Amino acid sequence: MRSHQSLRALIGCVAVVLAAACTKGEPSKPAGPSGTTAEAPSAPRKDVKIAVVTHGQASDTFWSVVKNGVDNAAKDLGVTVTYNAPQTFDMVAMSRLIDAEVAKKPDGLVVSIPDANALSRSIKAAVEAGIPVISINSGGDVYKQLGVLLHVGQTEYEAGFGGGEKMAAAGVKNALCVNHEVGNGSLDLRCKGFLDAVAKGGGTGKVLAVNAADPTDSKQKVSAAMGEGIDGIMTLGPLGAGPALAALKEGGGLGKVKLGTFDLTPDVLAGIRDGALEFAIDQQQYLQGYLPIVLLTQYKQYGVLPAGGILPTGPGFVTKANAAQVIELSAKGIR
Repeated sequence: MRSHQSLRALIGCVAVVLAAACTKGEPSKPAGPSGTTAEAPSAPRKDVKIAVVTHGQASDTFWSVVKNGVDNAAKDLGVTVTYNAPQTFDMVAMSRLIDAEVAKKPDGLVVSIPDANALSRSIKAAVEAGIPVISINSGGDVYKQLGVLLHVGQTEYEAGFGGGEKMAAAGVKNALCVNHEVGNGSLDLRCKGFLDAVAKGGGTGKVLAVNAADPTDSKQKVSAAMGEGIDGIMTLGPLGAGPALAALKEGGGLGKVKLGTFDLTPDVLAGIRDGALEFAIDQQQYLQGYLPIVLLTQYKQYGVLPAGGILPTGPGFVTKANAAQVIELSAKGIR
């Protein structure tokens, strides 16, 4: 049932995009309720201004795909969009970026919510100022209590649980969940779901905290943990996958230790294609950038919006079977 609802939601959003984009030539005039000809709605205008603020680190190629979605939506719809993010995982800096955008009074605000406690004041200030807010990527568990209209992303616990089920099915009994952004609530949920599924499958596991800004130290910590009989590793993003893969290569663990990750980059996809990684959990971050711009533009113009809830963009799984197709799209900045 959930998959059917998700499909209908995505089809509806695509229909909105196509309707807004088809502005070349003379627009058709649909019949009104009494058979008269109704005026077609006007095309989106440049004076629609939307601000996007995420926690994405500059070194993380995952977020460059999100920004591609934002930029392409702005171009397709003819609206003005700004995109800002702190240079590192810094919630104080992110809250200041949100405050700065709210002061400009945009027509809509898109935010990620990795730490609700740190960002709640800034997000609530936007809502109280009458600015419609949509959250993306992280925050699916807290967006409602902050007054955010809806969330575009995946349910993180369920995504982690799905990864754990795959690991358990592959025979993993002693698992490691590598967290590269301690303090990010969404990543905590991923680890919890993953470890719960491994435990349900008869295994055990623990969380290993590493620093995304120090890949060498991260690799060393993973290498040290492998001495404890680890037979499966789940990383929560490419910033954790790279050091883990390097540790396996140097320690002779490739082919012996199952490695899975969240999110896609060219390196992750190449690893899946070549058999170094079992799978990646895909949340289609391009849509997380694209869809909120469409939704907020329609909301500004016509006051229409899906009736709340989470608009799911994942989870999906990329394995060796479909890696080649995804690699093609990744080269275009879409996956």
